Amino acid sequence: MSHLKLFAATVKWHGIKLLQKQDIARRVFLHDRRYVSSGTSEPFLSGSNSNYVEEMYYAWLENPKSVHKGFMAYMNQIWTKSFSYFLARKWSSEKRFGLEGCEVMIPALKTIIDKSSEMGIEYVIMGMPHRGRLNVLANVIRKELEQIFCQFDPKLEAADEGSGDVKYHLGMYHERINRATNKKITLSLMANPSHLEAVDPVVQGKTKAEQFYRGDTAGKKVMSILLHGDAAFAGQGVVYETFHLSDLPSYTTNGTIHVVVNNQIGFTTDPRMARSSPYPTDVARVVNAPIFHVNADDPEAVMYVCSVAAEWRNTFNKDVVVDLVCYRRRGHNEMDEPMFTQPLMYKQIHKQVPVLKKYADKLIADGTVTLQEFEEEIAKYDRICEEAYTRSKDNKILHIKHWLDSPWPGFFNVDGEPKSMSCPPTGISEDLLTHIGNVASSVPVKDFKIHSGLSRILRARLEMTKNRVVDWALAEYMAFGSFLKEGIHVRLSGQDVERGTFSHRHHVLHDQEVDKRTCVPMNHLWEQQAPYTVCNSSLSEYGVLGFELGFAMASPNALVCWEAQFGDFHNTAQCIIDQFISSGQAKWVRHNGIVLLLPHGMEGMGPEHSSARPERFLQMSNDDSDAYPEAFFSQLYECNWIVVNCSTPANYFHVLRRQILLPFRKPLIVLTPKSLLRHPEAKSSFDEMVSGTTFQRVIPENGLAAHAPHEVKRVIFCTGKVYYDLVKERKNQDLEKQVAITRLEQISPFPFDLLKEELEKYPGADLVWCQEEHKNSGYYDYVKPRFRTIVNHTRPIWYVGREPAAAAATGNKNTHLVSLRRFLDTAFNLEAFEGKTF
Repeated sequence: MSHLKLFAATVKWHGIKLLQKQDIARRVFLHDRRYVSSGTSEPFLSGSNSNYVEEMYYAWLENPKSVHKGFMAYMNQIWTKSFSYFLARKWSSEKRFGLEGCEVMIPALKTIIDKSSEMGIEYVIMGMPHRGRLNVLANVIRKELEQIFCQFDPKLEAADEGSGDVKYHLGMYHERINRATNKKITLSLMANPSHLEAVDPVVQGKTKAEQFYRGDTAGKKVMSILLHGDAAFAGQGVVYETFHLSDLPSYTTNGTIHVVVNNQIGFTTDPRMARSSPYPTDVARVVNAPIFHVNADDPEAVMYVCSVAAEWRNTFNKDVVVDLVCYRRRGHNEMDEPMFTQPLMYKQIHKQVPVLKKYADKLIADGTVTLQEFEEEIAKYDRICEEAYTRSKDNKILHIKHWLDSPWPGFFNVDGEPKSMSCPPTGISEDLLTHIGNVASSVPVKDFKIHSGLSRILRARLEMTKNRVVDWALAEYMAFGSFLKEGIHVRLSGQDVERGTFSHRHHVLHDQEVDKRTCVPMNHLWEQQAPYTVCNSSLSEYGVLGFELGFAMASPNALVCWEAQFGDFHNTAQCIIDQFISSGQAKWVRHNGIVLLLPHGMEGMGPEHSSARPERFLQMSNDDSDAYPEAFFSQLYECNWIVVNCSTPANYFHVLRRQILLPFRKPLIVLTPKSLLRHPEAKSSFDEMVSGTTFQRVIPENGLAAHAPHEVKRVIFCTGKVYYDLVKERKNQDLEKQVAITRLEQISPFPFDLLKEELEKYPGADLVWCQEEHKNSGYYDYVKPRFRTIVNHTRPIWYVGREPAAAAATGNKNTHLVSLRRFLDTAFNLEAFEGKTF
């Protein structure tokens, strides 16, 4: 044994073959050993954790047969291999992304689930890439085989609205009895795009939400499993971002089990070209996760390691990695030829005996099973597949909702439709507004010393409350607070959201004399209220936005908001926006009510802190510019998301309230202000927020021009902050009777009906769209064809704003002011478009 201990001590810091045995979890270790690699002072594992895995490693070496469950591994491999062979036989020319070369993944997952169920886990949420997904759906989640097989029918028609997705991207939710423990277990495999690892933070967010709603603060009831490919695990930065969420208070899921299918190749790229680290799993060392490297052609070792990993996670509540060192028998998919790029490797693979045959031969030689029993099991599973295949031919219509990974029981009717097609008024009582305003202006904890500057802010809030007015921060406070009284959980996440990037929010107060002592007044509104979670995130957009998206999937009865530090920072999370938020409902029939708060405004602050790129969201909106809709509420239901740029605190309050009061859920994109946070004119009266009031999709002109519409020479349509520049300039030029200014608060879905009323009110006026963004940015390309649809192409809609530019904004203050002056002059030059054609 001495040489084995020397070996273990030498390689342990690499994370190689760390194994354990179940009964060691409860031992008390009295000594602390550290194994340190050269050039570093950080122990890979320390304390009882280190001894724990070491003891388990020795237990395996001393008596491996005492811990394996050979027959179970054998049966699972039969199902895995037979399923793959059946698909290959029936659909040889279809992409299947089979598991050949890593068939042991199915018994590995089942071992993890069985062990976790034994230790009290009731709900497992999984994320994985395309390789092996159909096999996991069939043999782990237990999706009906006929529903999988019918996906291969090219004549299958989709019953649900939307685009659907390819079969190896779909997810599933299923409740069943775990056969090994006879306990109820719920399994959810999240749908995901081809963008590898993008689903990781989404899974973590949903896991966190399920733990939160169950009061499972230690992760003893709900856990996550993430499957990875070796190249993606090493190459995709979101893996690193997700690991760094693993131990943050508002993001931890109390340990995730990562299973890496280590093909030793990425599509056509060799490991020597794909990573700089020795192992694809080295990224996990940033959180000191134990890494178990195991030969995937040794099923007993794999099952032992997976049992160890499950026990590790459920004992220490930390991440753990299982590296299944395997191979990929075919190319990237079944239509791909790997010999083009890895000829010698695939010559060896073609000689490789499949693991099921090797293991079956071993069990037959041991007398565990007979050859006849082996052949009968294969025939039995093949017969099950044939019967399911026959039944699948009866399916002529594909119901995407049968593949839903996050159902909301009771929210929709039995057909999955909204229970109503209306939204109640979003205002609340004045007493409620006053109460929330008073709490927002106070420090509800005794002997709590706040900063003197913050005292001034709270006094100003109290004064506003007494005067029945709100600014942006107070309107948000009242929207959030009203939900808490109604039992709706509110979660606000992002970089620096507790204070707010612009020091306007201050939802977390800090004691100036006691370190780490904080107070969240929002959680002191009522004795019986829903909890409010406000949490500064790590400096990540991709990972954190994915996490919040996953959190919002768990329940429709929560307002989940992610705020970018500056609006344009969302572009580092573009994958989540494009692949999940914009298209998630169309692909997977999955509603989601996440709110994106994106600070936006041209204020001379440079190209990186100005534009939230609204044009990108509008370009991805699915409403038709050439089709006049029948009803605005149907527009909301049929859209893929809602894009707003509110100009008043009251309308911001209402759009947040509407987000929960709608009978369905849509992502909400809010272009939030910066300078308007403290603009003296950007305030709202309680009268605009009390019971009976609602969100205004369009705020029409209500001044002198509206009283004599036939005298109006020009109607300027705009959205957001530029309205205040226009109003000021109109007053300076004394054009309040000749020029009307109408604000679009909801840009998409486009408010055709309300704008038609405005256009008909001013039949002789020029129509101008004014924006502060550059012409190739902002809203013009989106609004222009829709305005022309309203007027049946009989009147032009002229553009006023900055000229096209490559950068979103200038970094020179003078250039900014000159361009502002130029387009304001054009906006109020009533002869600017005379003689021009459209």
